[in-house]
Amino acid sequence: MQPRTSSPPPLKRVRRAPSPTPADGTNGHASGTGQHLQPLSVSILGTRPDHPGGKVEVEAKIGVLRDRMSGQRFALPVLVETILAPSGTDSRFESNMSAQQHKHYNTLLNGLKTASSQPSHIGSPLDYSHLYLTDAFYASDGNDRDKIRVTRDDKASVVLECMRKIRLGDLNIYCPKREADWRVSVNLEVPMPHPIGASSFTRKKDRMSYSHEEFKIDLTQVTSTTSPNAPVDFSFCFPTSNCPPEFLLATAMKRGDPNVSEHERSAFDELIRAS
Repeated sequence: MQPRTSSPPPLKRVRRAPSPTPADGTNGHASGTGQHLQPLSVSILGTRPDHPGGKVEVEAKIGVLRDRMSGQRFALPVLVETILAPSGTDSRFESNMSAQQHKHYNTLLNGLKTASSQPSHIGSPLDYSHLYLTDAFYASDGNDRDKIRVTRDDKASVVLECMRKIRLGDLNIYCPKREADWRVSVNLEVPMPHPIGASSFTRKKDRMSYSHEEFKIDLTQVTSTTSPNAPVDFSFCFPTSNCPPEFLLATAMKRGDPNVSEHERSAFDELIRAS
């Protein structure tokens, strides 16, 4: 064993600010020189929304990746979380969870809500809402896949939104050391006028929403009204669209800017990491 010396420890390497990104780059970086951040759907999924009036929705879901042929959980010879290439595997993502899992998350989130409401709690409290919703789906002109969804609040008897949801892309993440996998989806929600005629099918949603600052977690039970014998679906969804777009853009424009503090430079990365 070498004798301990009194020499000082080596200095930490100075963190350098990332280089400015070209205006036509696609990696999502931005500097403080007025360059615009590329949309997430472009920087990650390689696609760009073509509806200027639409709202981009980014959400994460917990579920299981299953082999399409056998129905068993998908398996890869990897030891760590792995992002699957789109269309690179013959698998499907199943976001349903059991009633016991749903109860577990509900109990956990209720405990956090109660703890955050105590006078001794430091930070923002969790907000909670319990909604009973009905979704009615109508055919969309020119596209049978992208239907128009009309969502109604059953308690207030008012229409909350009427829109067409366009899927831009998905990223599936396989977790070999966990009981569940997860998926990040990017969709475009385009406001639409209320359709005329009868809906093709409807569903009931019993949704408990927990929100904290820029983030929201939804625990939802979905029941089909068109097929009364269909099983109830339980899902866990983490939408990131609760974050105000103006705030996201403001933090993104300071990413890598040497003229602001390190806290401001890293704010956007921390938001994405937390989501």
